[in-house]
This record gives sequence, structure tokens and C-alpha cells, in this order.
Amino acid sequence: MKSKSSFCAALLAAALAISPLACIAGGVSLGATRVIYPAGNKQVSLNIANSGDKERYLVNSWISNGATDEKEKNFIVTPPLFVSEPKSENNLRLMYIGAPLPTDRESLFWVNVKAIPSVDKDKIQGKNVLQLAILSRIKLFVRPKTLSMQPEEAPSQLKFSLAGKMLTIENPTPYYITLVKMKLGDKALDSTMVAPMSKASVAADAQGSLTFQTVNDYGSLTPAQTQNLR
Repeated sequence: MKSKSSFCAALLAAALAISPLACIAGGVSLGATRVIYPAGNKQVSLNIANSGDKERYLVNSWISNGATDEKEKNFIVTPPLFVSEPKSENNLRLMYIGAPLPTDRESLFWVNVKAIPSVDKDKIQGKNVLQLAILSRIKLFVRPKTLSMQPEEAPSQLKFSLAGKMLTIENPTPYYITLVKMKLGDKALDSTMVAPMSKASVAADAQGSLTFQTVNDYGSLTPAQTQNLR
């Protein structure tokens, strides 16, 4: 268990924010790396599994706002707090109870899940103990049901322009698009997420063709695309 927990913690520290992990701590994992919430639905579910043989975890979950990162009062998470037993599975129910969101584009929120390992009080009595709580965050997209295109069509609509040492990415679609494994010529660029009907810029001190991949609804990478920049 120690090696597995250490491996998960190391991955969490090294991972990009746009590529969240299913692993939370030890044998605890989420059933998805992102959640799509169809607007108008009463709720969606997120599975949490504990594959460990012995460890119990106190699991605390909440939704935060994509813009301010503050706790979102318009979402209810049930149960917000529970004990994850060894070799068990639980379902979180996520319910939006707020005012209608924009109907022409996705809205972004974050699902936060914190796992706190249990402690045997008899074994630690009289000792100094450092207890670590591991927090995992995955994206939650509230998606209107009548958007102008399918999500798999969105990456092909991106527009790119290079000025000086900055690459600007324009997203005219109603979807959030995450670009990863970007390279301009032979130089790797930072990954980024572009909001619907918005622009984002990344440092690009290079020349040549741009290659990139995007992340789909299932957390998988799409085939690489190439753009010739002038």
C-alpha cells in the first residue's frame, strides 16, 4: 500500500491541471477524469472506488466555480462526506439547483474530492504523526443540449496566429477545448484550455508547423493535428 500511495501522490504533484488523475490516494480512485452535465438534467453521478485491502478513507467532496474557484452554492453533492471502506464503491450525486446557465456555450466548474486516510489511534498514541489529505480536482462541464455543433467537431474549428513570440488560439465554438502536446517546429509549448468563443495565448519562441492534440469527453487524446502558420 505504501508504494502505491507514494506513486499516486507523485503523479498528482507532477500532473498538469488540465489532465487530472483518476487516482486520489492509495486505492481510492474516481470513475472519470471529467464530468459532462447535460443542462436541464436533475443530476449526474460520479463513481468513487476504494480498491485497497485495508485502508479506510474519509472522503469530502464539493463543487467550485470555474472562474473564482470559490465553493459553488448552486450545486449540491450527495453525500458530501462519507467513509470509503476497503474494497467498496460509492456514487456521488451532483445536482445543479441554480438559475439557468448560458444556453449558447458550456459553463465550467470543478469537482473537488479530498481523501483523508484513517489513523489507528492505538498505534500512534504518544507519537508525532504527519497525516496527508490528498485533493483531486476534475473538470465539470455543464453543457446545453442544443449547441450548434457536436463536441468532436470543435477542434477543427480552432484558429491560430503567431505574432512575435506569442501564439494566439481562437476558439469560435461553444465548447471548452484543452490543447496538449503542442509543438511549434521542434519546440514544445505549454498546454492550455481555451474557453468557448474566446482566445488564449501561449509563449512560442519558435517557427514552423504547429502540431497538437485535444482532450475529448472521456479524457482521452484525439489524433494529432497539424497547422501551417504563416
